[in-house]
Amino acid sequence: MKELFKDYLFQKHILVSETGDEKNAFEVVFSLANLFGIRIVSGEKLAETDMISYVSEQLGEDVPEPFYRGFPESVRALTEEQLAFDQLLHYFITYGMGDFSEAGHSIFEENFERTAFKENITIKEFSILTEADAEKKLEQTVSDLLAGTRPLSELQYSLVCQYITDYNYLPSKIASKNTAVRLLLDLRNISLAAHLKMSDVIKIVEELNYRSYDNKNIRKLNLKNRDRVFITSVIDLLAVPGKCDIENCCEKKHVWNGLLHHIHFRAKTEQAKAFVNVMRGKENLSAYAAFEKAMASGDVRKAASCLKKRKGSGAVLRNLNYLISRCSSDEDLDCVIECLDSRNLIVLIQLLIQYGQYRFDAEARTFKFTKYNRLRVHTETEEECSQRRSIISAEHRDRLTSTLKEYLKSALKGRLGKVYIDPDMANYALPIQENTSQGGFGVLPKGSRIHIENAKIIRAFTYWEKVNDIDLSVFGIDSKGRQTEFSWRTMAGRKPDSIFFSGDETSGYNGGSEYFDINIEKFRKTNPRILYLIFCDNVFSWGSFKTCLCKAGFMLRDKMQSGQIFEPKTVQSSFTVNCDSRFAYLFGIDLIKNDFVWLNLARDSNAAVAGTTSMKFLTDYFNLTDIINQYTFFEMMAEEVVQSPDEAEVIITDKSGPYPEGVEVIREYDFERVIALMNR
Repeated sequence: MKELFKDYLFQKHILVSETGDEKNAFEVVFSLANLFGIRIVSGEKLAETDMISYVSEQLGEDVPEPFYRGFPESVRALTEEQLAFDQLLHYFITYGMGDFSEAGHSIFEENFERTAFKENITIKEFSILTEADAEKKLEQTVSDLLAGTRPLSELQYSLVCQYITDYNYLPSKIASKNTAVRLLLDLRNISLAAHLKMSDVIKIVEELNYRSYDNKNIRKLNLKNRDRVFITSVIDLLAVPGKCDIENCCEKKHVWNGLLHHIHFRAKTEQAKAFVNVMRGKENLSAYAAFEKAMASGDVRKAASCLKKRKGSGAVLRNLNYLISRCSSDEDLDCVIECLDSRNLIVLIQLLIQYGQYRFDAEARTFKFTKYNRLRVHTETEEECSQRRSIISAEHRDRLTSTLKEYLKSALKGRLGKVYIDPDMANYALPIQENTSQGGFGVLPKGSRIHIENAKIIRAFTYWEKVNDIDLSVFGIDSKGRQTEFSWRTMAGRKPDSIFFSGDETSGYNGGSEYFDINIEKFRKTNPRILYLIFCDNVFSWGSFKTCLCKAGFMLRDKMQSGQIFEPKTVQSSFTVNCDSRFAYLFGIDLIKNDFVWLNLARDSNAAVAGTTSMKFLTDYFNLTDIINQYTFFEMMAEEVVQSPDEAEVIITDKSGPYPEGVEVIREYDFERVIALMNR
């Protein structure tokens, strides 16, 4: 089985047996427990020797040593002058003299012996499947991913694309236009266009223009002849009743005109001729043109009704803030709310989150959106703030959130029968928009929380190859959004006893690593103003994460001095950072609740140094589970919530079994299953 498939299943706590005949199964199971803290709960007899090296690669047993070999003891032992001199000397050798041939290390460190590792660890439970059973699991996973209406992450998309190729899988449904467009371009299988409509051709061209020509401006096309022929074939296929949605195409008439001219399109059918005539005509038949005309005249009720009739309730939901902010009477508001009835669960959930985080202050707002699977951020300028009109009252906000919840409950009720839900599932967010995420072991949906026991120390790590310098940094955020940086350049002149940095490794082309140790109890006392911590990775050397090998993650430790710097047993997550960007937000810590919070965002940025832009917007992710979480979602879906797993038809839990045979168990990391349920 291909590594991509095995790696993806590993994230789901599944190992794949490829031989099915191993004489040393008992020894392998014992080694997995001893080396990595992995307990095999099923399929023990299928354990194979190769699994030891495979798990080592996934969790990172052979990780390059950091700048301070004895981190963190040696960091505490050195004076501020020694720390600063180490930094200057290392930078002079690497960036000054251009010598990156050998990993740099402290010249002041003394030799010492580490104490043996003796800590309590969290056991990781895994199953072992035969290759045939693993393939069945993959097929269900791919089917569930394709049921989602939102774009997939790079890893999820790679899995789907490779599975379709290797197993000649013909998708019966591709709910996401983004996914259908990418598959169509990568596989060049024209039949996949059947999952799209004519208006989606613009998406195809935008994606093609960016990926193949590194051009983000669709109005300046210079496609090669083979791509022109391909786009023409797609248009010909979609120029049929039911697929040729002329009204939606009118929303981008100017772009369509440029495209049709560029590919020298000639209509071959009557339907195609009618389409071309409308695109080249002067009249705009777009529903949004009529909508904007009604809004410009101040007729909110007419505008909302127009959208619902011609574009559906989903379009009303997507323009809700615009509509509500222009309501001048209760009658206007009533009309808009009556147009909201929608079965689109994803849009309902997203709006519930949006209004649950709605701010009434006059500060500049920050808007988050994604393009080409990278996060883009825009903060309002002073001029934009002064001209802002899309403001709603607290009363309207509360009424909207109440209505959205009722619609959501109505749409979900009774879908799963008798359900047992572990109370701790309230800590996990829903996988709403994971396309900017990196994939790997232990990754959870954005906003998900893991409670940190008071005695535990968080050790965040990153390590890399094929690039000289990647920086791991931490930023403290206070209640006003002010940032405090913790990095090599800010910590060389001070020696706090609550946060330690391993040193800035700048000669790591053949292997480098950086770490932070944070004693949360002490940190909270010494930094009372800071409420949240944000961990970032950025490529200081020129290039992006896509061009190198980089992993990041965190460990939960009892003692800073215990065992090796990198102990696989204590690894809670180890994921690959491979986005086409120089900057990624990894995770955060909520110092108020003592929780670890997942962020996992690839930002569209060429910043070589972290902290040059505001991170305040990231605090939105820290309260996602207060608005909606996996517990409340499955509670809405249940016909009946039962108090015991023995009574359930479906069990929602992050705990180990055993559970009754034949009962479906959904875990906190089962993204695909939750995605399928949200899009059913």
